[in-house]
Amino acid sequence: MGWWSVVVIISLFSIASSLQRTLVLLDNWAIRETHSVYFKTLRDRGFDLTYKTADDSSLSLVKYGEFLYDNLIIFAPSVEEFGGSVDVQAITNFIDGGGNVLVAASSTIGEAIRDLASECGIEFDEEKTAVIDHLNYDVSDPGRHTLLVADPQNLITAPSMIGVMKVNPLLFRGIGMTADAENPLVLDVLHASWTAYSFNPDEKITEYPHAVGQNTLLIAGQQARNNARVLFFGSLDFFSDEFFMSSVQNANGGQKYSQSGNQDLAISLSQWVFKEKGVLRVGKVKHHKVGDADPPQAYTITDEVEYSIEIQKLENGKWVPFEADDVQLEFVRIDPFVRTTLKGKGGVFQTKFKLPDVYGVYQFRVDYNRMGLTHLYSSTQVSVRPLEHTQYERFIPSAYPYYCSAFSMMFGVVIFSLVFLHFREDAKDKTE
Repeated sequence: MGWWSVVVIISLFSIASSLQRTLVLLDNWAIRETHSVYFKTLRDRGFDLTYKTADDSSLSLVKYGEFLYDNLIIFAPSVEEFGGSVDVQAITNFIDGGGNVLVAASSTIGEAIRDLASECGIEFDEEKTAVIDHLNYDVSDPGRHTLLVADPQNLITAPSMIGVMKVNPLLFRGIGMTADAENPLVLDVLHASWTAYSFNPDEKITEYPHAVGQNTLLIAGQQARNNARVLFFGSLDFFSDEFFMSSVQNANGGQKYSQSGNQDLAISLSQWVFKEKGVLRVGKVKHHKVGDADPPQAYTITDEVEYSIEIQKLENGKWVPFEADDVQLEFVRIDPFVRTTLKGKGGVFQTKFKLPDVYGVYQFRVDYNRMGLTHLYSSTQVSVRPLEHTQYERFIPSAYPYYCSAFSMMFGVVIFSLVFLHFREDAKDKTE
């Protein structure tokens, strides 16, 4: 084997290792054809897709203690039980291990998807229900008013998730969701309009619907504390070739669009959930006294300190300088003693401040958490010691009254001694 063969093998191995390994679970093999445009966009972006049915007996996410995949796509809304060693707990462990998951449901939702959503703070409506809106449905709706025209204004205001370009109205046909109000990690990505509700379109309404108005979520997400990302779509048809290419127009009057915004939004959200964008990382962190170049072994109280941190953002597969005006630094010893906003330029954020006059063990801490971006945390521990005995002031202005009283006492003692020793009355003669 020549040296060129070794180079080729190494190159192929590096290319293969750079691909995002993604497992796609399907209800049936027909979905691979009806959603081919979306899968093609993933392959074009360098994803290594592995297709399997959701009840395949050979399913596994872990082998020899290592995850086999980086991402998981579940296009199997009706599955009641996953095959192989995959179950809701296994998927939850996959998320806890940093894996990303995209789930698409429908009105034929099974218990497996419902249980997975519950683990993430999201609750789907009952099987056979659908989101209904009698005012915002498409002209091609067959009369059930379940083919909705979703207003892009109802999208989350997070450019890192949905992009900065304008999105056409969206087509949606599927099941509704609600979010756990006590779960701060759940994201309302797309909600329905005020006139929508979730119920079985074939039954008469005899009880209050599961979700009403803007509480009805069409797309929901979650970014875990370990920065793993999960997205739940209430509509499997949202990703279909039909919805991608279909025109859209509100049946109650409105502008006609030659193509829905489904494809643009699906691509943007998949880039976010698979961490192709909205990812931050910390570069170089520097701190030192003003005027010095290197950090000391320990700072002294009231020192003037300069701190800088480099932050980068993943964009189009490359790390570029991150720009923001709301990054803050805290100087912490149990509680923050100093909190200041960093000034950024070219991805480098820096500030100068005076250390507190309390010695102890401190941390330079940057804790940046914004919607749609990964949680950025940087902590650098330093020691702050008291002044050395040679560093104290010789004369303290506030002690001048005490200095005066001491010297006045000394002067008084000297005067008293002189008077007592050198001045005395003459002795009187004794008379008989």
